Amino acid sequence: MAALAYNLGKREINHYFSVRSAKVLALVAVLLLAACHLASRRYRGNDSCEYLLSSGRFLGEKVWQPHSCMMHKYKISEAKNCLVDKHIAFIGDSRIRQLFYSFVKIINPQFKEEGNKHGNIPFEDKIAAVKVDFLWHPEVNGSMKQCIKVWTEDSVAKPHVIVAGAATWSIKIHNGSNEALSQYKMNITSIAPLLEKLAKTSDVYWVLQDPVYEDLLSENRKMITNEKIDAYNEAAVSILNSSTRNSKSNVKMFSVSKLIAQETIMESLDGLHLPESSRETSAMILMNVYCNKILKPVDGSCCQPRPPLTLIQKLAACFFTLSIIGYLIFYIIHRNAHRKNKPCTDLESGEEKKNIINTPVSPLEILLQSFCKLGLIMAYFYMCDRANLFMKENKFYTHSTFFIPIIYILVLGVFYNENTKETKVLNREQTDEWKGWMQLVILIYHISGASTFLPVYMHIRVLVAAYLFQTGYGHFSYFWIKGDFGIYRVCQVLFRLNFLVVVLCIVMDRPYQFYYFVPLVTVWFMVIYVTLALWPQIIQKKANGNCFWHFGLLLKLAFLLLCICFLAYSQGAFEKIFSLWPLSKCFELKGNVYEWWFRWRLDRYVVFHGMLFAFIYLALQKRQVLSEGKGEPLFSNKISNFLLFISVVSFLTYSIWASSCKNKAECNELHPSVSVVQILAFILIRNIPGYARSVYSSFFAWFGKISLELFICQYHIWLAADTRGILVLIPGNPMLNIIVSTFIFVCVAHEISQITNDLAQIIIPKDNSSLLKRLACIAAFFCGLLILSSIQDKSRH
Repeated sequence: MAALAYNLGKREINHYFSVRSAKVLALVAVLLLAACHLASRRYRGNDSCEYLLSSGRFLGEKVWQPHSCMMHKYKISEAKNCLVDKHIAFIGDSRIRQLFYSFVKIINPQFKEEGNKHGNIPFEDKIAAVKVDFLWHPEVNGSMKQCIKVWTEDSVAKPHVIVAGAATWSIKIHNGSNEALSQYKMNITSIAPLLEKLAKTSDVYWVLQDPVYEDLLSENRKMITNEKIDAYNEAAVSILNSSTRNSKSNVKMFSVSKLIAQETIMESLDGLHLPESSRETSAMILMNVYCNKILKPVDGSCCQPRPPLTLIQKLAACFFTLSIIGYLIFYIIHRNAHRKNKPCTDLESGEEKKNIINTPVSPLEILLQSFCKLGLIMAYFYMCDRANLFMKENKFYTHSTFFIPIIYILVLGVFYNENTKETKVLNREQTDEWKGWMQLVILIYHISGASTFLPVYMHIRVLVAAYLFQTGYGHFSYFWIKGDFGIYRVCQVLFRLNFLVVVLCIVMDRPYQFYYFVPLVTVWFMVIYVTLALWPQIIQKKANGNCFWHFGLLLKLAFLLLCICFLAYSQGAFEKIFSLWPLSKCFELKGNVYEWWFRWRLDRYVVFHGMLFAFIYLALQKRQVLSEGKGEPLFSNKISNFLLFISVVSFLTYSIWASSCKNKAECNELHPSVSVVQILAFILIRNIPGYARSVYSSFFAWFGKISLELFICQYHIWLAADTRGILVLIPGNPMLNIIVSTFIFVCVAHEISQITNDLAQIIIPKDNSSLLKRLACIAAFFCGLLILSSIQDKSRH
């Protein structure tokens, strides 16, 4: 009864919610969200700097998240590079002095907070030619006005950045009197035109006063109340924003420190001065405001303008636009023709007559339709991660954000289980299931920022290795059994692996190596192909007749292992090979191939392990050593139980070792040699019991079929800023945002998978002569792309 209810429930869900209807819903959601964000940008403004300076919230206790954009954490070298030949001036009281110290410590962490507290404090880094000064002016008065007035003179060098603010001293000295507030208004009114004049050539920030923790204030500061501070802040904002009559003030209000202080002032030692962590956050915000537009860090989207379109991007936009127009024209013509050939009613008999039989869809129509859909999808990619239409946020890891979603998908995976069509080891349904749950775990790992937690990182490395293990296992099995080394098979695999990435490289202006996993599986596929296709070609059919051929294949595999070891321990040789043109255009990232060497070396043995496992398994299967019937254990009961025990112990032992890792570099060094232990343990646990081999999760298998598209698409339409942040479609509601963005992301990945399959059938024909012509066209396309890329690189430099 329970099983019947379970099956009926699944049928009901599948009946009312198909993949097609899901995609239509996703399209409607994208259009509505884009319209809402466009309207919001027009109403609230499109300047992310304003959001950075005025709004945000804490993620956890110490991580500040600005509204709608991402904040970069600047390193010493980056800060010096940005501020070279720059002069920054801080003017104000002890709170501004605190901000000055925190700002300087970004440039030089060894700088000590010492010197005359009520005097000027200079800082200079002569090597980087950076000068930062603190000028003691605790009140907005004639003294501060004179200091600012000097900079307005044409003959005097002006600071590139001026950070000013004061009020608490005026409240304290005048005992919080109303006369003092009136005088403050008069003084700031006289200074406002000078600041406005400076703001035309320099970046000028007025720091609003942070709240105080009144319970901790000493007796001589009790008059400094939050009510008084609010009054002084209102006066400053009102006067400085109205200093220009017909346009917006150029003096920027640094009000975000108020929000930071509201959360952290309770940690203050005296109730007036902020704790160090809060000061550091404010200083980092200042650094982002000034430096993001200069250095353009990927994970610092605040204050960054939209990158200009490259020549290749413009050509791609024209191509997709023409494809959409072409498909619409084709569709209109086809529809009119269909109307003309509609069934008509015979007046005598009253029956319908059909004029024409439905013709099959032409390859041209499929081609235009595919590129039309792809063009719309790429527009969404661009809007998400290049056009600054949608918001972005920084990642923030907690154990709950990683492990709770894992539990959710595990429950769903168990709910959707079915019987397999075949019960062989690593059958198609099982490998799809394996890819599916691994991909979902990897997605959760990326969006939760779990790479900061080393035990999780090490287990995810095993999942990536398992993908490559399947690459070795799957392609070796195909070539060994089928013996098909034809060009059609190679082109089909290469097209399916690389089509989406090539399109994204063009549309998103990113190098091929940026999507590191696809180059990795592509190179390993070619390694497997060359290893088996080179003379002597040894396949199962040939080896069955003579055991000598098995020995020959093992020699081939041994030579492959030798080559892998040589390249792994000879970085120079590896870099020379992949630095050769045109390979360098594919594998270089940031001007060198180190990243490619690191990625390749991290899982250097696992493809070989997959090939070796496939060879041993297929040899045992041929000799009927294995029992692969439905419900039967893989070996005899004693051997099966023994292997299961060893597998469970091995699996747990690896997990204990990975969880005890203290140093990422050391663990990465051991990972290539030991990752296969957990992979093989999982395969045996999953396949030795007959009942486990006879069922699979259709939920995980569905995701497994689009695992490659999911892995690539996440870069831009689920994550953001090239995986450094999170895409925010619905601000203010993280849970709803994840649900909606995930739904759209999965629908897009599924559609791209179908588009790739459709185009593969058309672009890669089975006929060899037609295929060679297509390959010549593809080669010409890539030559043109290389030429355009070289022109772009020269224009950038």
